[in-house]
Amino acid sequence: MTLRIAMWSGPRNLSTAMMRSFGSRADTYVSDEPFYGCFLKHTGADHPMRDEVIATIDCDWHSVMASLRDEAPDGSPVWYQKQMWHHMVGPIGYDDFAGFTHAFLIREPERMIASYLRKRDTAAFEGFGLDRQAEFFEREADRLGHAPPVIDAHDVLMNPQSVLSQLCDALGIPWDMAMLSWPPGRRETDGPWAPHWYGAVEASTGFGPPEMDRVELPEGAQRLADRCHPYYERLAAHRLSP
Repeated sequence: MTLRIAMWSGPRNLSTAMMRSFGSRADTYVSDEPFYGCFLKHTGADHPMRDEVIATIDCDWHSVMASLRDEAPDGSPVWYQKQMWHHMVGPIGYDDFAGFTHAFLIREPERMIASYLRKRDTAAFEGFGLDRQAEFFEREADRLGHAPPVIDAHDVLMNPQSVLSQLCDALGIPWDMAMLSWPPGRRETDGPWAPHWYGAVEASTGFGPPEMDRVELPEGAQRLADRCHPYYERLAAHRLSP
């Protein structure tokens, strides 16, 4: 029986490095933002490489969901699925993920937005999905009777072994030191959007040092960060600490 881990994140939250980490495990298959094509086709959003993505991956909400409920494509006992809540604008919702194990990856809004603006000219609240992520988190906490695991990107970079070993324990899988490093380069499991977004991860061989400098945002971007903070803080109160 496959353990399906849905790791919910916003963009620029260390999510691809986390996918690399889990992909380094011998027992784990990884999937990269499986609903991204559905999101692009449904919304018409003008994202980098939009046409290539739509032409390359499954863009049918129900078909994608059915595939995610199946066994891992390579037969691995653990299937790590990198998910983005801002993609979930179609007919698939919380109840469709019955039987999945959920975890949540967050990042301080100022750092998240600054990283995003290095890749795109503008950013909008809806493009981060934090309100949806917080709603989903609370529904899952109510179902479980306790908070599902939450990790903060900064904490992972501060002490990856401590945070990730706690995460593995919360997910019910053994800790594996292989999660701390990986060979550089692209993967077959990377989404077709990798050429635009994954340059730093493709050059990496593990988790880098945390960013310690204070982030200074332009006035408009800071207003966006201020709007994101209440949702971030609701999840951050439950994060696994290094």
